[in-house]
Amino acid sequence: MIASLIIALRETLEAALIIGIIIGYLNRTGQARHKKTVWLAAVLAIIASLVGAWLFKVLAGGFTGRAEEIFEGLTMLIGSVLLTTMILWMMNQKKMSQQLQERVAEQVIKPQDLGLFLLVFISILREGIETVIFLGSASLVAQDNNLIGAVLGLVIAVILGYAVFTGLMKAKLKMFFNITSLLLILFAAGLVAHGIHEFEEAGLIPIVIEHVWDINPALNPDGSYPALHENGWLGGLLKGLFGYNGNPSLIEIISYISYLLVLSIFIKKYYLTAKQ
Repeated sequence: MIASLIIALRETLEAALIIGIIIGYLNRTGQARHKKTVWLAAVLAIIASLVGAWLFKVLAGGFTGRAEEIFEGLTMLIGSVLLTTMILWMMNQKKMSQQLQERVAEQVIKPQDLGLFLLVFISILREGIETVIFLGSASLVAQDNNLIGAVLGLVIAVILGYAVFTGLMKAKLKMFFNITSLLLILFAAGLVAHGIHEFEEAGLIPIVIEHVWDINPALNPDGSYPALHENGWLGGLLKGLFGYNGNPSLIEIISYISYLLVLSIFIKKYYLTAKQ
């Protein structure tokens, strides 16, 4: 649930900030007449995202056996790629508000509102589709629907977005995005490892060493899972959030570590470039 909460919170807050920046700009420039177009585009983008979520659920439930393992593996790997690109993109958006306002300014001078509509619709739809894929990947890892966490994240994000643009919250969002970026990086690494695991189960990747270690405790006398078991309450939380696995294969470990190493190189390169 924690992973789905963070994902929904992060993505919804980004969408709320986009809408807030655009609405704020229109109010300040005396072009409030365009706000209806913004809200219409946002509502239709949300509806399209919900349709995408339904299609994902239908598609995911249509596979069995080896096809299901391949589908789940692909979903997890695609989710990790999208998460990574989103994190790197956000790190490079120091002037997101200014750039977004410039793009809005280019559209509102046109006779029709189509350009502004498409700008908002595509921006919000992108966040919505990413959320669908991320939550779908999280549910496949944690074997949970994550609905409660997603709803909580959505509600908190809307409240935070409103607070930011009404001046109720003075704290900068940089710390929030830095912390959630770190958590999502670890989550993405777990998606990579679990995606590889599904491909091993499907026979697409050879299993070199099936279990490098096995620290899953034995079941309790009543048949329940101990807390540290990967299916226990604590192990399940770590599994859904950080990709914890009590008995990983060699290739899973290599993929997890390799992802973190490669990404750390990109992030280090970004910070070095930013300081120049």
